[in-house]
Amino acid sequence: MTKPALILKNIFQSFMQGDKELRVLCGASIEIMPGEIVALVGPSGSGKSSLLHIAALLEQPKTGEVFINSSDCINLNDRERTLIRLHQIGFVYQFHHLLNEFSARENVMIPQMIAGVSKVMAESFADDIIKSLGLSNRLHHRPGKLSGGEKQRIAIARALSNKPNILIADEPTGNLDPQTAAKVFEKLMLVVKNNNVAALIATHNLELASLMDRICYLKEGRVFSTDI
Repeated sequence: MTKPALILKNIFQSFMQGDKELRVLCGASIEIMPGEIVALVGPSGSGKSSLLHIAALLEQPKTGEVFINSSDCINLNDRERTLIRLHQIGFVYQFHHLLNEFSARENVMIPQMIAGVSKVMAESFADDIIKSLGLSNRLHHRPGKLSGGEKQRIAIARALSNKPNILIADEPTGNLDPQTAAKVFEKLMLVVKNNNVAALIATHNLELASLMDRICYLKEGRVFSTDI
């Protein structure tokens, strides 16, 4: 029986704002299966980014449980969390954060080589995934020579470069015009499905959200799920 790739259970998160505690997440729970693409929607300030950062082991919740491929991750040390992020989780930000001094190919190779993959293997996989995103003619271009949509597709390729089981994306098309956003998202969906990746994608774009397998609404610190 297939198990969820990602489980967040009864997550609570809060921050101090001056001398007051600001509660962001109040018992949020979600499960995502391999190959499932889930939209996370909610108003600005509802806690979407905090939930994504907790899912990606970038932020520690006040209380709750986090399971990545059935492994309990809540009490891991920094090194253990880093290794899981490196090998099992890909993260796409709203802004691409590509390294301007390197080519598209090199930007996708670098995370692989940090993880111990040989240069030859890293280059081969970088070429394959960049081509799968429709950018075979942009392998040697630096970010300054790429359009906004092309940069974001390279950022997606980089996030998937170590063949993660889970992809977390925070408004990955938020900086793009509607037509470009639709094209980028179409490529993202295809790559995620073809690689059986569990994806949690925060978006304000309800039209794109409706194309995913399920929409999760974040409201008053809790997650409410709706099947499409």
